[in-house]
Amino acid sequence: MSAKKVTKYDLIEAIYQDSTGYEKKVVQDVLELLLQNIKGALKDGSTIELRGFGTFEPRLRKGREKARNPKTGESLSVAPHYVAAFRAGQELKNALWELPVEKAGSSK
Repeated sequence: MSAKKVTKYDLIEAIYQDSTGYEKKVVQDVLELLLQNIKGALKDGSTIELRGFGTFEPRLRKGREKARNPKTGESLSVAPHYVAAFRAGQELKNALWELPVEKAGSSK
């Protein structure tokens, strides 16, 4: 699937175009605050549930003694650590099911 990449700037521009009378700087500040709050909550170990969209949560990844750096081939060990995980909500899943296959492209 070769889809267009949407950047933070693109999101700000789209919200600005759809909003009624908000300055672009205000839209940018609100988006930045939202992202900072999501990051802060994840760093505190909290789960963020956005109904209809999905859930962000910190997940513990096990450490490994025999990991390999794919760039250099060097063996190294990786300590247990947390990663950010996202689970799509039902409304988002349903919206993606409606995405036409010919628009999404073929994986073969």
